[in-house]
Amino acid sequence: MPIASRTRLVAGLLMLATLAVLGVLSVLAVMPAAPRPADAPAGDFSADRAFVHVERIGQREHPAGSPAAGQVRDYLVGTLTGLGLDPQVRTGIGATGELGGVFGMADTRNVVVRIPGTAPTVPLILMAHYDSVQVSFGGNDDGAGVSTLLEIARALTAGPAPANDVILLFTDAEEACLCGAESFVTNDPLAAGRAVVLNVESRGSTGPSVMFETSPGNADLVSVYGSAVERPVATSLAVEVYRILPNNTDFTPFLDAGRFTGLNSAYIDGSGVYHSPQDTPASMDRASLQHEGENALALTRALAAADLADLAEPAAGDATYFPALGRLVRYPGWLVWPLAVAAALASLAAAAVAVRRGIAGPARMLGGFGLAVVPVIVAPVAAQGFWALLVALRPRYANLLDPWWPGWFRAAVVALVALVVLAWFGLLRRRIGPWPLIVGALGVLAGLGVVMAALVPGGSYLAALPALAGSLGVLVVLARPGLGPRVATGLVSGGVAVVILAPTVYLFFPALGLATGAAAALFATLLALALLPVLDLVYPPLPDPSRRGSTAPARINSPAMGPVGQEETISSARPSTPAGRRPPGPRSGRHRWWTAAPALLAAAAVLAGTGLGLLVDRVDDDHPDPAELAYVLDTDTGQARWVSTDARPGQWVSRYVTAPGTSADTFGLIPGPVTTGPAPPAGLPAPEVTVLDESADAVGRTVTVRVTPQRPVRLVHLGLTDVPVLGATVEGREVPPTELAGGLSVVFHAPPADGIDVTLRLGGTGPAELHVQDGSDGLDGLPGFTPRPAGVGIAGSHTSEMAVVGRTVTL
Repeated sequence: MPIASRTRLVAGLLMLATLAVLGVLSVLAVMPAAPRPADAPAGDFSADRAFVHVERIGQREHPAGSPAAGQVRDYLVGTLTGLGLDPQVRTGIGATGELGGVFGMADTRNVVVRIPGTAPTVPLILMAHYDSVQVSFGGNDDGAGVSTLLEIARALTAGPAPANDVILLFTDAEEACLCGAESFVTNDPLAAGRAVVLNVESRGSTGPSVMFETSPGNADLVSVYGSAVERPVATSLAVEVYRILPNNTDFTPFLDAGRFTGLNSAYIDGSGVYHSPQDTPASMDRASLQHEGENALALTRALAAADLADLAEPAAGDATYFPALGRLVRYPGWLVWPLAVAAALASLAAAAVAVRRGIAGPARMLGGFGLAVVPVIVAPVAAQGFWALLVALRPRYANLLDPWWPGWFRAAVVALVALVVLAWFGLLRRRIGPWPLIVGALGVLAGLGVVMAALVPGGSYLAALPALAGSLGVLVVLARPGLGPRVATGLVSGGVAVVILAPTVYLFFPALGLATGAAAALFATLLALALLPVLDLVYPPLPDPSRRGSTAPARINSPAMGPVGQEETISSARPSTPAGRRPPGPRSGRHRWWTAAPALLAAAAVLAGTGLGLLVDRVDDDHPDPAELAYVLDTDTGQARWVSTDARPGQWVSRYVTAPGTSADTFGLIPGPVTTGPAPPAGLPAPEVTVLDESADAVGRTVTVRVTPQRPVRLVHLGLTDVPVLGATVEGREVPPTELAGGLSVVFHAPPADGIDVTLRLGGTGPAELHVQDGSDGLDGLPGFTPRPAGVGIAGSHTSEMAVVGRTVTL
């Protein structure tokens, strides 16, 4: 290998190693630190102290309205009282359709306590929900949030009183319908005015605590977060994505009210336990609890000491922000467009200068822009194809967001992206030249930055800043050719891309799971394209064929291929290869192997990651295959059906469900698509419906009924669609008219044992059919049901293990 080629290769490898170390440091900076012990200073947050609460909260399933939920509520009241506080249980009917599907209502019991401030301006509300889904112990969701608030209460009461009032809100019925939060916002006098709200959540068992949602106009609050929190993990892209997704938390009713500002945080990795029986205290990563708690405590102290009158009002706009080596980089939203335009202009300038200097003709440069789109499309598609392959190999993955142990599979996806980009670059580099591809890739990044500035402004930085740094680096190299400037600019521009994009890739894998691995793959592709100026140095140099046979110094990179300096020149009069041996040319076997080597290494990494992932990801009682099954009985017809929402029912579920069904098979209570099968009818009683009052006028009639379950149930569903429903109230709470456009469909959670009162204002005077169903938890004892075998678990779902019994009553 010629000396200049060896120097170039060594420089490229050292640069990649340096950037790899920077990438590792960037990812480590967003990972949680070790948990603090129980003997940590009283003013600090200790995960070990908070975990004592998690163990008490997560002893058993505790959905809203259950006796176990009452025990958790009593524990909260007792713990807060022991801190010298005066907690209160606030009852109220919550009502919201924010979870999608059927409109939800619930009889809620929130636990509320106020820590009085010494000079209050606007209150600060800390919130977490204390209920679980019906099949989950709620160790993480939301034992993490509840224990965080209890530990914060201990820390605050152990020190000086805050300046502002701090309200701790433990909401009921979040899993059911967000109804505890909605009831507080609508009915509680503590929520009558403006306030700043911090919601603490969990959607997994491990990973960093991510501040993933904000109120509109977040610039001021994000500034406080970035200054107060020691290990901030937040990105404005997450806020943009969450605003698009149909996901909601207790934070949503506060946003809907329009008079609150705030932030929403959660740790989200380890989604296999989410809403499942595996969400026990033992599954919790205490480092994640520590990160969530110490961030919340630091932010609480900062906001409790601030003048919240301004922070309770939305700022003029949103900020752009992202984590970078332990800090939160942030700048005002009005800079999004200038930076995106600057990146686009810089990439166009790099292309123009390259053409003017004869490095590539206009056609090749334009071709480089067009060809750079290929990996941006192919790599995410390949990532989705990778998941499809895993599902084909292990059909049980079809019902998962992520496997139980996704780490090696995530590494394989990153390697797959590298394979696509490196194969693309290696195949086209000699044909079109490296610089058209490099400049074209930066141009595509700049174009994406402009598109994102228009569609998701908070995410534009992911493409615009690497494109701007890379294009400026290319302009420097074009102005000062040589290996030295390439190394310097490559490290700077590559460092910008790595610091910005490596944590994004790391965070997006658990956010959307391997089932939507294309998202993380897209950002990994942007990173790979931004690193092309560095990656090019590990490929063989391209001699200038026009200089063969000349005695003049020959450039390894010709003017058509890219600028070089004296470091990259060799003399044909003094070859550095042994006598009689030709240096490797672009068509030699050594040259081809050298060109193919990066892609081959990436392919080997894909195979290794896939193989190790399949080897490590196993099924056992603690990490089972999730299987969802419910039972629906119509007492009018005496017919019953098994129902599953599994995308691909496994062997055990397939014993019960055999054919696609519709929502009619579930009274509209279980959202489709579903698979159903016949079931033996059980001797379960349907709810009793008693007419309490009835009157008529010229428009229609008003009927009041009481619906009383005849067995212990978790919910009651009411449906009426055959006549116009002009109005409805349930337990004294009006159903919004917008929810009655297609008739009545309401689920009431945690119904009182003596039933719920329903008043219907019906159009016309003819009869109406009221469909009523109730749902209980547990399938044991039903005819035809056999327990799950080893390795098959209960899917995390709001309808898993539910037994629905319904009837129709003519009014």
